[in-house]
Amino acid sequence: MTIFLIIIVIVGILAIVYINSYNNLQYLKTKIEQAENVIDEALRNKYDVIIKINSIIKKELKTKKEYLKDIINIKDEKISNFDFDRRLIDAMNIINDLVNDHDVLIKNKDITELLYQIKDYDEKLVSGKTYYNKNTTESNHLIRKFPSTIVAKLLNYKIKPYFDGKDMQDDIIDDFKL
Repeated sequence: MTIFLIIIVIVGILAIVYINSYNNLQYLKTKIEQAENVIDEALRNKYDVIIKINSIIKKELKTKKEYLKDIINIKDEKISNFDFDRRLIDAMNIINDLVNDHDVLIKNKDITELLYQIKDYDEKLVSGKTYYNKNTTESNHLIRKFPSTIVAKLLNYKIKPYFDGKDMQDDIIDDFKL
């Protein structure tokens, strides 16, 4: 009878540890998914604004030249949000150069308003990336920490990379480039 009670107590403790670890991992997974949604929405909105700016630039400069042709066709590609973000940053650099080089673009009210919208989306992106990376750090910590590492292995949870593409587990040092 005593052995039976000891087994029940041990199983109960293991169940509590499992449930606690599972709940913590699920909680962080949900927070990471929320951050991914915020980032995804901000990137899509930023892309749409960049496309609007591109059409205004072409109209104002009276040119058929496609300054952002790589960005226009980006929706056809299957790329990560990180790569999408990098490409949008490159597009914004081109737009800023064009605006600074042409007075007609600087004076255009629509472009000015759209650039303010992009600043708002950039702020959302920064906060979303920060939130994502913070929760990814916590999740990765739990995945490595005993006893939650056992639960993570049972549920097939893997270490997640940070939004910026850095993988602290590999030997590649070039992933720190911007």
